[in-house]
Amino acid sequence: MNWLFSSARCADATPTGTPPPAAPPFTPPGAAVSGLPADAAPAKKKTNFMELPTPVKYEELQREIMMSLKADHFEGGRFDFNKQLNQKFFLSHSVFMGSIEVPAQGNQIIKIPNATYEFGANVVDQKYMLVGRALTDGRLSGRLKYDFNDAISAKIQTSKEPGFSQVMMDLDYKGLDCQAQLKLGNGQFYGVNYLQSVSDALALGGEGFYLGGQRKSGVGFAARYNDDKTVATGQVATTGLVSLTYTTKVSEKAMLASDFMWNWNARQAQASVGYDYILRQSRLRGRIDNTGVVSAFLEERLNAGFTLTFSAEIDHANKNHKFGFGMTVGE
Repeated sequence: MNWLFSSARCADATPTGTPPPAAPPFTPPGAAVSGLPADAAPAKKKTNFMELPTPVKYEELQREIMMSLKADHFEGGRFDFNKQLNQKFFLSHSVFMGSIEVPAQGNQIIKIPNATYEFGANVVDQKYMLVGRALTDGRLSGRLKYDFNDAISAKIQTSKEPGFSQVMMDLDYKGLDCQAQLKLGNGQFYGVNYLQSVSDALALGGEGFYLGGQRKSGVGFAARYNDDKTVATGQVATTGLVSLTYTTKVSEKAMLASDFMWNWNARQAQASVGYDYILRQSRLRGRIDNTGVVSAFLEERLNAGFTLTFSAEIDHANKNHKFGFGMTVGE
């Protein structure tokens, strides 16, 4: 469920992705370009409006921020084992032992010990993908994605837990210079979004939803700018949310990121800055927000098929400290 819809209905977030593409070769100032005088300025590239690039999906508008600032922090121990049975079928096992936080009055934080086991099965083909998860606490989830052709695909997501169930269906269209999506869900939920490239670096779009069960509706607008080193996004919605994000590549291995969100109905604002440092066999991410919460997330790949994970978060104001250690075996 994307950014605007989340203001009316809670949904689990699952972001992933790859780092932004490497920056093009750099020419030192004053160096002569072949065929041009040393003091001649290079010709400005003209935009060909008949060959604009395809933008990202609307729900992936902030994917760089999600990769850099929204690491999967946890408290306790976690062990993941992935096994490929053949070219299309994969199994996964995950064990978590730690604690979870429950709401309390004021700034008090209550932690409850928790241990779960998760079993997963994945079937991947050129035209379809099927993913299923089952947890010992009674939660179930499944996802099916099918590509009809290069332009049209469909996705069905289901989840069930004690006292709550959800079904969401998406129909995606990928054009040469645009992306569109239609959403249907239980609770009389209807949504639509559209993102259009207007230049080589700028894309504009909007979205809307209607939740009949709660008689809520909303409209949002968004802009995304990206070049070889920078990605900036802005979103505003009638639900009262304003969001701004910015990421920049400062070197081949390091990125800086920041985000800002303001809810004008609640008169509340959140902001954070962070970094994303990628080495050959490790990745380090860190952030600090306006409330003083500091966090770091380290992934260290020791060899093929074995990865260590360290997660830490410190909240001095609320005297809340979290530390997690994880191991992943298999690809």
